[in-house]
Amino acid sequence: MKTRKEPSGYKALSLIVALLGSNLLTGCSDSESLDTNLFPADGKLEATIRRTTGGVPHITADNLKSAAFGHGYAQTQDNVCMLAEAIVKARSEWAKYFGPGPDLEFGPDAKVGLNIINDFSFKAQQIYAGAETELATLSPESRALIEGFTDGYNRFVKETDPADLPAECAGQEWVKPITPVDLLAHYRVIGQYASGSLFATGALFLAVPPGQSPAPTVVSLGTNAEDVDRLLENVVATARAEARSITNLSDIGLASNAWSIGKTMTEQGRGALLANPHFPFTGHRRLYEVQMTVPGYLNVHGAGLMGTGIPLINFNENLTWSQTVTTSRQFTWYELALKEGDALTYVKDGIEKPITSETYQIEVRMAGMAEPLVLERTFYFSEYGPMIAANAFPGNLPAWGDQGVLNDSVPVAHTYRDANANSGGLLDTWLQMSRATNLEEFQEVFRSCGSTLWTNTTYADDQGNAFYIDSSSVPNLSGQAIVQVNARRAGNPLYAGLFDLGITLLDGGSSQEDWVETACGPLVSYDQMPKLVRSDWVQNSNSSHWATNPDEFLTGYSPLFGPEEVPVNARTRLGITMLQNPLDSGFTGAPVPAGQDGRFNAKELLGVIWNNRGWYAEQFLPELLERCEAIADTPVNSVDLAPWCTALSSWDGLYNMDSMGAHIFRVFMANYLHDLATDLTTPFNPADPVGTPADPSPVNAGTPDDTMLRALADGVSALQSQGISPTATLGDLQFYRPSGGVVPGTGGTPIFQTDPIPWHGGDELVDGAFNAIGVAPDLFAEDTRFPRLAPDTIPNTAGLSDGSDGVEGWLVARGTSWHFGLEFTDNGPEAYGLLSYSQSTDARSPFFSDQSEQYSRKAYRELVFTEEDIEANILLQGRTVIRQE
Repeated sequence: MKTRKEPSGYKALSLIVALLGSNLLTGCSDSESLDTNLFPADGKLEATIRRTTGGVPHITADNLKSAAFGHGYAQTQDNVCMLAEAIVKARSEWAKYFGPGPDLEFGPDAKVGLNIINDFSFKAQQIYAGAETELATLSPESRALIEGFTDGYNRFVKETDPADLPAECAGQEWVKPITPVDLLAHYRVIGQYASGSLFATGALFLAVPPGQSPAPTVVSLGTNAEDVDRLLENVVATARAEARSITNLSDIGLASNAWSIGKTMTEQGRGALLANPHFPFTGHRRLYEVQMTVPGYLNVHGAGLMGTGIPLINFNENLTWSQTVTTSRQFTWYELALKEGDALTYVKDGIEKPITSETYQIEVRMAGMAEPLVLERTFYFSEYGPMIAANAFPGNLPAWGDQGVLNDSVPVAHTYRDANANSGGLLDTWLQMSRATNLEEFQEVFRSCGSTLWTNTTYADDQGNAFYIDSSSVPNLSGQAIVQVNARRAGNPLYAGLFDLGITLLDGGSSQEDWVETACGPLVSYDQMPKLVRSDWVQNSNSSHWATNPDEFLTGYSPLFGPEEVPVNARTRLGITMLQNPLDSGFTGAPVPAGQDGRFNAKELLGVIWNNRGWYAEQFLPELLERCEAIADTPVNSVDLAPWCTALSSWDGLYNMDSMGAHIFRVFMANYLHDLATDLTTPFNPADPVGTPADPSPVNAGTPDDTMLRALADGVSALQSQGISPTATLGDLQFYRPSGGVVPGTGGTPIFQTDPIPWHGGDELVDGAFNAIGVAPDLFAEDTRFPRLAPDTIPNTAGLSDGSDGVEGWLVARGTSWHFGLEFTDNGPEAYGLLSYSQSTDARSPFFSDQSEQYSRKAYRELVFTEEDIEANILLQGRTVIRQE
């Protein structure tokens, strides 16, 4: 077996970690004062935790490690099972503790062996082994945060009787003390959400040379041989099905809105921010709110993903920012031209290079067996990273050994390089962002190689600056390589289709297409990143950088940052419309975005989220109602639309809980979306990205062959199948209701853990709603093995339940999460908002659904920041001092 060499991308990103550790240590006069800020002089950790409304912990400590200690303790207190399961995943131990997973019953839809596939793939991606190596490269700041958070987690776990843990993990051996390596491995998983994680459920696992089976081999049986043979067959089938199900590698299931408002458009003449991430309500991508204070060193309030030692979407006394998922690409594929007759050798610049291999083992818990099943698999690597089975994805790509796309006369194989394979700089970046006091210091974080992994950053400050940057990790290609990529897109339909699916296919046979080294390793440096500073506004709602503000288009950047001069999404169009027309309510009865003065304040920015406008209603409802009037009582597709059109005519055009008719328009749009490309008569115009494309075709308007009316009839049929009335309100049909209560891998049946909580907001894709909701049909919480209730849904309805699991309507599982409006005043930041799904995943906690109830009522809370306000809002028995020597 050949020895595997570390891919060059791994080394380059280690350089970034080192640069972050050495270059971003600002604000300290000497190393001695720096150490005192980071670590306790006597080695003893102590933190004060004060909880205010919503269960928000405000952590105060004399040093950064102690502050992280308090943060780790508080977050574990609220989410111990979720954090413990995340570490199991990062250690490639899902199968060890939860079985082959996720369903132990063999069957065509069971996804049998998904835990096995994930565990092996994470080993091949060096999730844990890489963390072991990376730990020694961490800056003192990162070490303080990781060690402190780890100690806080362990403090809670050690002092809590296992029987007293939440139902999802009570008495489980996998809830145990962790190490800094464990936590760093979890960060490597977070870093690869937009890259390596896309391959961890199939394509990487299936990558084997011609003639080899991807099935693991048995090292230690421990169970019935027939059952094992059957299991291994299902593992391969599951990997193929999972890889085939990923139809767009640029879609990671996350979205957001963010506005930064400059001094010319705020009431106080300073900066303001709207933060509105659209994240899952369950799993490791939940956000957790916290304030961390080290006097004289750090004072930041925000929310971060599960387990991160510092919050990620934050504000301090002088500045604030939010983040949105970028259209940029964090990985590239390489097509390797193989040596004739040798599937494990490729040729680059005329030089033969080996495809190396490495063998891993995992344990699998099998029901009824005292000893685990031990499996083994060999994985393969190029100089770039792991090999992948490109033919496993939709797109007609060649298998290993077949003729290629770029090399159509020789056998090829495929591999990939990941810009976020290492994420040791994650905490350094966000710590220095949190410590910045002005725009120059904030920008210096990115000049010094900081990266926000897979997000844009949208910033405002107390001086009235509004700043946008795509601050993600983007591979740096040479000008020649970019010319080559663009030429292939223009001249090769197959290549263009792959690129549109998120696959940047490069030629591994030529070093000309290797990533080019900069001061920041092989990533695009600050001067080449899309960015914009303005005094009015900048925004992003997951369209690419180019239309950040249509008064100043951003073009000419690497195609890996995303498309330019192309249509923007509906939320972007609606957001820019509200920014350009702050005194226009859209529909009569909706609030004006910026109040009567046309200048935003904090509450009005929160109100922009909660006004529940939808782009498609504002574009198409008047036209649809005219066609309804024309068709009258004539059936369309055998459906009498008259009562449904009557209800639509009474709709206020919003997605509030008392809105009658919103559900009808939603199912109409769910069908009409398929016709937009062919039915709209005004094509897209790059000079008018908000107003185009537009205008439904008048052909057959108001007749049974009307495209719009036929889409309405199809949607109404779905509503009728569920007995839903045309006069139902959205609050009757749309709700949040968390479920769980089952230990992973035990086969238990999850239960609903609250009564239904009516929910306002619209589907971001189908309704084009700014305040987004979404239905997640998977039977497990995002990124986890925790079972949940997720009813089957009806196609072309934006996730309307078919009545299974006792669910009627739309069961919300993602969308607006940590959201707030903030304005800087003469007295500092003033902010209002909520964490929509609440702080805790423990159903027994008072913070399990309290903020969810507030969201339902549109009852915001102030995000308290000053010492005076914290003291005034401390909950009864909400003060805790924790110490560890």
